[in-house]
Amino acid sequence: MEFRCRLGTAGGEIIEGIYIADSEARLRHELEEKGLFVLSLQQKGSLGRLAFGGGRRRIGRQEFLIFNQELATLLKAGMPLVQSLDILRQRVSNATFKVVLDGIYEKVKAGAALSDAFAEHQDLFPKVYAASLMAGERSGNLDAVIRRYVAYEKIIGAVRRRTISALIYPAVLVTLMVVLIGIIVVKVVPAFSEFYGNFGKELPLSTRIVVGISNLVVGNLWLILIAIVGAGVGIAAWVRQPGQRVLLDKLLLELPWAGQTVRKFATSQLARTVSTLLGGGIPLVNALEIASAAMSNRYLAVEIGKVTRIVREGQSFAAALRVRGMFPDVAIKMVEVGESTGALQEMLNSLAEFYDEEIETEVSRFITLIEPIILVIMGVVIAMVVLALYMPLFELGSVLSQ
Repeated sequence: MEFRCRLGTAGGEIIEGIYIADSEARLRHELEEKGLFVLSLQQKGSLGRLAFGGGRRRIGRQEFLIFNQELATLLKAGMPLVQSLDILRQRVSNATFKVVLDGIYEKVKAGAALSDAFAEHQDLFPKVYAASLMAGERSGNLDAVIRRYVAYEKIIGAVRRRTISALIYPAVLVTLMVVLIGIIVVKVVPAFSEFYGNFGKELPLSTRIVVGISNLVVGNLWLILIAIVGAGVGIAAWVRQPGQRVLLDKLLLELPWAGQTVRKFATSQLARTVSTLLGGGIPLVNALEIASAAMSNRYLAVEIGKVTRIVREGQSFAAALRVRGMFPDVAIKMVEVGESTGALQEMLNSLAEFYDEEIETEVSRFITLIEPIILVIMGVVIAMVVLALYMPLFELGSVLSQ
């Protein structure tokens, strides 16, 4: 593997270059033996990018959670942190994760804090994780904080999985409807059109419309496909532009039904993240800063950044939320009660659980309504197309029977 290194010499000179080694740990060891100070060391092409397909390989959520569960177990059993990392890094199968853990092991072995070592890889690990580790190191209860983080990730992941699973069936129905209509328009209608061309009689209006649409689609099929792909690429490029993701997330919040659900999910995510960080001993202002960076909705993340500034100026969390007016009144009242009673962490956990249940209920209700609606629309559209195709045959049959 090739690594881009920035090194310091004993005389204060800075050296930059590319070095080849089997792993980051081995390269660090070789450079330090030569009396060089490693200022930065990164795999060429940026850490986490592999040559296969030129894509970015990320560390799987499940693999990361298993690592943390095992780390917490080893620490609780009394095993030193360096020895625990040494054991776990040898058992990792993901190439990216192994390179990262090798580097983290060397840094911790040299005296660096575990939170600082993980914080150097913010593109691979959540910012919440490094903050949780810092809280655990400060409190001297690192294994308990890691277990709390694992529980947090499991709950967030479970809510996300349940929501996605519930939406799979409607997505399959819509896809099936589009495919069936596409086959009818591209394959079936042209065959009927050829057959009707020998009639020498004007076709019914509905049949002419269906045949006209079919001819338009078949004649411009490649242009339509290119336009669809181009639109997809254009939208993806637009979203990547600075500020556009914030605008898109704002538009999501304004959708009739989905907007409220997205807002509730973001509120639940914020509440659970802040609760986890407060439980680890992170001050409220710092917890809000970290939580805003971890939120999936970037528009609300910007709003939480403004809330953080208000809290830093001396106002309460609930008052700051009320000033911005972007979160539900129920959430603000529960935060207010938590602050007044000194049980903000517990109240935020309750708030997250409350919205998790509401999201699940709303998604289930949506699925119950949308499934029959999609089936009815599919049946009506297909029936109308088939009826339009067979209408001339019915007319021909009535003429022949006379």
